[in-house]
Amino acid sequence: MFPIAFHPIFKYPVPEGHRFPMDKYELLPLQLLHEGIAEESDFFSPEPIDMPPVYAAHDRVYADRFVAGQLSRQEVRRIGFEQSPRLVERELRIARGTVDGALKAFETGIAFNIAGGTHHASRDAGEGFCMINDQAVAAQYLVDHGMARQVLIADLDVHQGNGTADIFANEPRVFTFSMHAKNNYPFRKKKSDLDVELPDRADDSIYLTLLLDTFPALIERVKPDFIFYQAGVDILATDKLGRLSCTIDGCRQRDEIVLQTASKLGIPVQCSMGGGYSPQLKTIIDAHANTYRVAGQL
Repeated sequence: MFPIAFHPIFKYPVPEGHRFPMDKYELLPLQLLHEGIAEESDFFSPEPIDMPPVYAAHDRVYADRFVAGQLSRQEVRRIGFEQSPRLVERELRIARGTVDGALKAFETGIAFNIAGGTHHASRDAGEGFCMINDQAVAAQYLVDHGMARQVLIADLDVHQGNGTADIFANEPRVFTFSMHAKNNYPFRKKKSDLDVELPDRADDSIYLTLLLDTFPALIERVKPDFIFYQAGVDILATDKLGRLSCTIDGCRQRDEIVLQTASKLGIPVQCSMGGGYSPQLKTIIDAHANTYRVAGQL
């Protein structure tokens, strides 16, 4: 099996005025247990992360203000969550789960965070329901501690990983790759090391052809010794916040391309689940569970 960071001690806050399917974070582990994809012993509940790794990826003043609940009203509106100690704990536990998962992946080949993929959080600001960028914190941790020479962050959420691109704009040891809907949020995008933009309503054929043309060649060029995979399932045609037309099976094939390529080359992977906002919660759970199903077949 593989390690899975899970955060069972608190409910995820729901943004004011929205009914996002936050229940997926609690239901997905139950689905994995039901199918036998995971066992109880595979789950671990991380403590809140210490601040030094957060400071390595984020501006210290911003991070301290977030933790202290001192963000301005404008900053809070940009993020979309009201400030609270519970929200701070949520973010710090998610970041620790991704760091710990990355460390475990060196032994198991792959590790997951049920949450995470908070890729809109930039060095000195939060936005789009993201405050602390979990995979950026973990990637910086690996390179700073000499545990990885070259990291690749493969962000396949429907939205560009603008915060991740911002954090690593001047860090050659971390290569940022984002494949996303061109006309979707964020509307002012940052420049990743490689951006692949998809037209509205791009279907499985367009999506998978582009990914197959890009990802294996990128691995050959960058030669990463660790991969962070942001596996958002908001590329589905049913997604309320996406603009693409991929199917559940197409989303699964996407996971196969990434995870099978990494497995064949012996590159460890940490996977954070990212977005997913289809109207039917069953669709979201099935699409996310596919990522674990693929990993279980490696």
